[in-house]
Amino acid sequence: MKIYTKTGDKGTTALFGGTRLPKHHIRIESYGTVDELNSFIGLVRDHLTNEVLRSELKAIQETLFTIGSHLAADPSKENLWIPEIKPTEIELLEKGIDRMDESLEPLKNFILPGGHLVVSHCHVVRCVCRRAERNVVALSENEKTDPILVQYLNRLSDYFFVLARFVGKELGAEEVVWTAR
Repeated sequence: MKIYTKTGDKGTTALFGGTRLPKHHIRIESYGTVDELNSFIGLVRDHLTNEVLRSELKAIQETLFTIGSHLAADPSKENLWIPEIKPTEIELLEKGIDRMDESLEPLKNFILPGGHLVVSHCHVVRCVCRRAERNVVALSENEKTDPILVQYLNRLSDYFFVLARFVGKELGAEEVVWTAR
């Protein structure tokens, strides 16, 4: 299989199922942002030594790959096989959030991203995740999408907010409180 096909040289790309769309289409933007999110998660994972978190992040990356396949599939083609996203995958995120949150001080203020390189990367992931969620919501206004995709992305951004705080605590990083001027 060749890496370059030259079929996208005129600004279009093919969905799984064959339909071609302009590269600026919200569907392409949606799965492209999920791909970007997945790459940033790999960056965070590469900086962690906690094997439980590394394993969770790998599972999240695999789920995001599946979400990308849902978004990259032509919704008008009904005979395409795509792996299912199950509610249990959202439950895994919630269990991870609850597990990490148990060891954290209750949040009483807004906090600023930063304090440590890995914490900052977690916040970047959270922001990219929110953008992916917004893109999928926009897509779902005009095309059929499985609601679980938005639910997963919504919970995932919460996961990365808590992960940023948890990793910061593990690393002894200061949580920088936002102060209004």
